[in-house]
Amino acid sequence: MKTLTELREFSLFALLLAIISIVLATICAKGNKKNGKMPPEVAGSWPVIGHLHLLGGRNQLLHKTLGGMADEYGSIFSIRLGIHPTIVVSDWEIVKECFTANDRVFSTRPKSLALKIMGYNQTMFDFAPYGRYWRDIRKLVMVELLSNHRLELLKHVRNSETSLLMKDFYEKSSRNGGQVVVEMKQRLSDMAMNIIVRMISGKRYFSADAKGNQEAKRCQEALRHFFYLVGLNLASDAVPLFSWLDLVKGYTGKMKRTARELDCVLGSWVDEHRRIRLNRSISEEEKDFIHVMLSIMDDSNVSVDEADTTVKSSCLSLLSGGSDTTTIALIWALALLLNNRNMLKKAQFDMTESPGLTVPKATPLEVVLRPRLPSIAYEF
Repeated sequence: MKTLTELREFSLFALLLAIISIVLATICAKGNKKNGKMPPEVAGSWPVIGHLHLLGGRNQLLHKTLGGMADEYGSIFSIRLGIHPTIVVSDWEIVKECFTANDRVFSTRPKSLALKIMGYNQTMFDFAPYGRYWRDIRKLVMVELLSNHRLELLKHVRNSETSLLMKDFYEKSSRNGGQVVVEMKQRLSDMAMNIIVRMISGKRYFSADAKGNQEAKRCQEALRHFFYLVGLNLASDAVPLFSWLDLVKGYTGKMKRTARELDCVLGSWVDEHRRIRLNRSISEEEKDFIHVMLSIMDDSNVSVDEADTTVKSSCLSLLSGGSDTTTIALIWALALLLNNRNMLKKAQFDMTESPGLTVPKATPLEVVLRPRLPSIAYEF
């Protein structure tokens, strides 16, 4: 009897939410039409959910669905993702116009529950809304980490990690009589993580220390969960009043756990750097990204909590943008070379015999895995 009563109350609550959502969606639609001329809207929009029902389906490829709409409505049209009006562009000239003359209009990312929970309330600079904060953090990152001068100073980090990876491959093959299977995806992922973490925090994550490796695996796993959860199509992102659905499905809880894991790792880096700065001065050669960020935060009139949030969110942006993407690019490059022997030979010749004007001559082991290495089977 109690269960039946609770079910009725829940049904009434869901019905009330649906009615409120329909009213709000109608008001938003009328308000948007008054603001200016919109591209043609795809037919078949439903109240509240918009065109989401046309984009779903497990056997439906999204790009083909949108391509079919473009064939019918033209190179620019609009759809509704829940209550959010969305413009779809399928012409490169219009896309160029969007990201050149009108880049400021399209520079702000839409709000997301995942970024609110895991991205420090959307303060990660790659997801932050366009404004003074975004401009300041972007400028800081470009100057202090991604400038040509800084990349040249940190060149030894990339070279040493590459050399250590090649050395490890050689030792493994020597111990096994020249035959060994190497799982390249994980090894390249570890190398990319080491490089970006050393540039950010000055520490090497994956090493002979089993404890350090455990912490690194924990960080990698948290990042994987972050990428997965950020890529989900959440009900609350389309219709904010349906946020309870994300809670029921367990997405909100997973996001909070992932946020705690990432914050624990990033917080330990910041705390460690603060302790070092209290005990001694930091030379220019020792300065990593966190040291630079803390120096700037100390000179500005911000609270410790606000400074820590800014530093941690910036570090998370760099980790998410510099680890997984780098690994994927390396895996594809290696796979394409191994499946194209002519290009592999050309790459070996170009890098060892005829370097370009700006590319110094490199040793074979630093460029590609040469045949002179004992036979290694690459497993992807």
